[in-house]
Amino acid sequence: MADLNIPNLNLKSDKYIFKKKLSLRRKSTRRLLTESFFLSVFSLLLFYINYLIPNKNLLIQNLPSAFNKSFKSIIELSSHLYEILLVVFIFISSITVLALLTGCFFRLIRVYKRRSKQVNYK
Repeated sequence: MADLNIPNLNLKSDKYIFKKKLSLRRKSTRRLLTESFFLSVFSLLLFYINYLIPNKNLLIQNLPSAFNKSFKSIIELSSHLYEILLVVFIFISSITVLALLTGCFFRLIRVYKRRSKQVNYK
C-alpha cells in the first residue's frame, strides 16, 4: 500500500507556472498620458542640458585623439604596473628567503644542541 503513487490533481503543469504572473490588462488612458508627459519632460530636460554644453563640435572632432591618448596612457600604465609588481615580488621573495634561512639555522642549532647534551652513562 505504501508503494501506491496517487497523482495530485491540484498541481498544474510546469509550463503554466508563470502564466498568472503576467499582466494581461491594458494600461488606462490616464496612465498612458502621465507616462507620455513624464517622457516628454525628461527628453526636454536632456535636450536643454545638451544645449548648454559649449563647443560640441570641437569636442566631437577631438574624440578620436582623446581615445588615442587614453589608450596610450593605459599601455604606459600597464608597463609601469609590471615594474611595480616585479619590485613587490622582489621584496616578498627576499622576506620569504630570510624567514626560510632563519628557520633552517634554528633547526641546525637544535640538532647541534641535542648532540652536545647527550652524555654516555656507563
